[in-house]
Amino acid sequence: MALIRSLKANVTEEEAKAEFSPGGFLDYLHTAAVGPLRSVAEFYVPFLLFQVTVTNADQVQRRVFGIDAVSGSLDPFEFDELPGPEQVVYRETRNRARPLLDEANARELIISKVQRILFQSGFFRMRQLQISAELIPGEIHVPYWVGFRGVGPIARLSVIDAVRRRKEGAKVSSLVRTWLTSIRTQE
Repeated sequence: MALIRSLKANVTEEEAKAEFSPGGFLDYLHTAAVGPLRSVAEFYVPFLLFQVTVTNADQVQRRVFGIDAVSGSLDPFEFDELPGPEQVVYRETRNRARPLLDEANARELIISKVQRILFQSGFFRMRQLQISAELIPGEIHVPYWVGFRGVGPIARLSVIDAVRRRKEGAKVSSLVRTWLTSIRTQE
């Protein structure tokens, strides 16, 4: 098992189970359609952190962004400041995706994603926009809870971001599925 540096989770296992099976009529319908909740597991995705400098006309902003180090396809993680010791834990786990993205591609992707974020907030407010990104050494993992539902050999999964307390969609689910499949083919 590998020792990883991770953000502290804001969702416990019990809270994740409650989120995956909230009860009531909708949970009854969901259980009837795809089966009961069978298990819940932690899963960690490595992120590369960048100090991003945005120059817009004469204004300069510095922000810390994280981009997933697996494929760069997940939404960037924005930090108010570099995570300190009180926001980080160290874990031994096998349930983690392997980083596949190199620094140059990650830098290109984070600049593109930050540019998209800025343009969504007001394209016409951008003047002589320049964006640069410097890698902050050491990756950090983001914890997720994965819920497995189903009957028999078929399982469906749902994912909750354990830091931001929100259900995730197809991108994270696909990343988990790909990881699970690659583990099985390596055995």
